[in-house]
Amino acid sequence: MSKRDLKKYVAQLTKEQLEEQIIELYEKFSPVKVYYDFVFNPKEETLLKEAKLKIAYEYFPVKKSGRRSRPKMRRSVAQKYIKHFTALGVDPFVIADLMLYNIEIAQTFASENIIKQDLFFKSMFNSFEQAVIYLIANAILTDFKSRLNAIHNNVLDQKWHNTPEFDAIMDRLEY
Repeated sequence: MSKRDLKKYVAQLTKEQLEEQIIELYEKFSPVKVYYDFVFNPKEETLLKEAKLKIAYEYFPVKKSGRRSRPKMRRSVAQKYIKHFTALGVDPFVIADLMLYNIEIAQTFASENIIKQDLFFKSMFNSFEQAVIYLIANAILTDFKSRLNAIHNNVLDQKWHNTPEFDAIMDRLEY
């Protein structure tokens, strides 16, 4: 069904029929429930804290039964939250904060551990590039200038092998 057809269909429904359908959608489909729960009670700070905690656990897992769990370092966990926040219509500043936090926590981990997987560095570069594109698209680049510079400086200090790629992005920003 196209959007146009849906508009025609909705236009011919009575108010009561429309209300019934929305309630049915809310009860049947979890994403609809999540959306309406967020729309009527947008606890962005709580959502952000939960997401940051989950991302931090990827690099610094909580000890289980006396032994330390191995870090999983999955970028996909952060990407899932970023996509979810975008779908909900969360404030761009909150999404940008989460994007940069993902890179910052990974850099903290890298400063304390030797990373041998090239995929880690490539993944962090992709996250950085996506964050910069998002910041530009939402006209909030200047608000996050200091954090971008800090991330770039950490890349330099930790001597990541893909430093030239980070340098190229920073050079293109020219701010």
